[in-house]
Amino acid sequence: MITGLDHIQLAAPPGTEDALRAFYADLLGMTEVRKPVALAARGGCWFEAGTARLHLGIEPDFRPARKAHPGFRVHDIEALATRLTTAGTPVTWDTTLPNHRRFHSVDPVGNRLEFLEPQECD
Repeated sequence: MITGLDHIQLAAPPGTEDALRAFYADLLGMTEVRKPVALAARGGCWFEAGTARLHLGIEPDFRPARKAHPGFRVHDIEALATRLTTAGTPVTWDTTLPNHRRFHSVDPVGNRLEFLEPQECD
């Protein structure tokens, strides 16, 4: 039986690891995790923050995920939206999920990302 979610994997084109590190580690504040030696030769990079674990794997025939996406729970969503827009990354707010503030954005290779923060119910 399933007991939890271990990680999410997104794809990226060859040679984009530095851009991914700048985005996920420097901009979003995730920590890069060293890949096991047996997997490191494949390229890509792994990140984590809190309970979120993201693996970015290299795919030679890469196409960004435009609908499928990870949803990251965040604290202080306004500050994150400002940080992303200041860095030139688009943010599209969505008000359709009750009791949450959320927006969608993209990583440097075009993968869709969702960021959401639960709101207190009145």
